[in-house]
Amino acid sequence: MLYKQKYFYLCKIPLSAEGPSDVEIVTKAEDNKDFPRVFKKYEELRSHAFNEDNLYSIVRADDIFDLIRTGSEEEAREEAYEKAETEIVTNLRHRVIHNNDENARAILEEVHEIDVNQDDEEE
Repeated sequence: MLYKQKYFYLCKIPLSAEGPSDVEIVTKAEDNKDFPRVFKKYEELRSHAFNEDNLYSIVRADDIFDLIRTGSEEEAREEAYEKAETEIVTNLRHRVIHNNDENARAILEEVHEIDVNQDDEEE
């Protein structure tokens, strides 16, 4: 077994992300002592997406942020995108259904190949 150093990466995944290459590494914790700084930044960046009950609401997020523990930036981007893809679709669907957001509709159709039509909006 080969030992592989792992770091905590704070990743930003925009709602328009088409793949791992669109994931931004905001910062990383160089060691365990540095983790509180990265976690504090994570909480700050997500703070706008909490509802009145202080619960995180994916439909309120402008971007998705995640902490990923892995060995490289490339692995962090891949894992962050994979984990966020479902949340991105949920957020975009909500924007289409509740706000008739044409930009969100275009992203769903072009990037995720999901057709959001009038029938979906009535459900």
